Amino acid sequence: MKITAITAWQVDLPLKEGRYSWSGGNFMEVFDTTVVSVETDAGITGYAECCPLGSAYLPSYALGVRAGLGEIGPKLIGMDPTDLGPLNRHMDAVLRGHPYVKAPIDIACWDILGKVAGLPVYKLLGGLEQRDIALYRAISQEDPEIMAAKIDGYRAQGYTKFQLKVGGNANDDIERIRACRNILKPTDILVCDANTGWTMADAARVVNAVRDLDVYIEQPCMSYEESLSIRRRTTLPFVLDEVIGGADSLLKAIAEDAMDAINLKISKVGGLTKAKLMRDLCVASGIPMTIEDTWGGDIVTAAIAHLAASTPEKFYLSATDFNSYGTVSIAEGAPQRVNGNMSASDEPGLGITPRFDVLGEPVLIIGNPA
Repeated sequence: MKITAITAWQVDLPLKEGRYSWSGGNFMEVFDTTVVSVETDAGITGYAECCPLGSAYLPSYALGVRAGLGEIGPKLIGMDPTDLGPLNRHMDAVLRGHPYVKAPIDIACWDILGKVAGLPVYKLLGGLEQRDIALYRAISQEDPEIMAAKIDGYRAQGYTKFQLKVGGNANDDIERIRACRNILKPTDILVCDANTGWTMADAARVVNAVRDLDVYIEQPCMSYEESLSIRRRTTLPFVLDEVIGGADSLLKAIAEDAMDAINLKISKVGGLTKAKLMRDLCVASGIPMTIEDTWGGDIVTAAIAHLAASTPEKFYLSATDFNSYGTVSIAEGAPQRVNGNMSASDEPGLGITPRFDVLGEPVLIIGNPA
């Protein structure tokens, strides 16, 4: 089997809430996502999606996805999409860095592999570990009482896990954390995600001020070293995200006891092949994971569901259903939230079919599409 064509579409994903805000005054109102197809000479096509969280979150941005695909795509024509090891090593050889560009190619090839095997991707990623995938809801950074009210509303929809966007003024963040924890049940989970937004001084103040609460602290400072310093000053469970970009940084963090859990984003690390490696390293090391991505719609949500479904529940912290945040559906067959949970499709591959009437005309065509 050989890759014969790679096609990309650009789609806007407006938010139901109107705006999503996080540390540093950053916000998004409409997400720019890229849907990718990988066609083969066997008549089997795989699909994927990549949606960076703007351009101020990670070293990635929406236009970069499509520019990178234009650079790397011609060098993949003729390769076997089911040889995922050689394919990923070739992508790394012909384009240094930019893992988020390679992610949709890799994910689409997992979709192809599942269709060839007649199996859902979660079977290929290790097998079904959990049918019902418990979800978290991200709570955009606003005034404490507004954030608490939103949590209350989402609890009514079945969510029991919440990721609170902090990383702003320390005094305000302390109020946000207390207000939101106070309305939750003891069994509910609250993760306070600073998205690198605190200085070490502010982070130290916040973790000390909320030390009596049952909360997680996620990625308090910009650098690994700063975050590790805060980790050593608090007894609260500690999550790393932005500074864990691959197996190398993960192994370093495990060796240095830098966290209790990680946030594993599929496109950030380069796709399902590398995310699976990191997932398995975490399981072997006893590190729970939030399994998700930077953002996205139906196809990103499907990929998250398959990786989460094949992750042992003991080492699973949460995931999220990004397709419920937006107003536009880009694929049929995607996971849907039911009482705060979602499930991966049992259909071969990712189990999704793009809505081509929504995708519109392609913005990039490489090779000879059917």
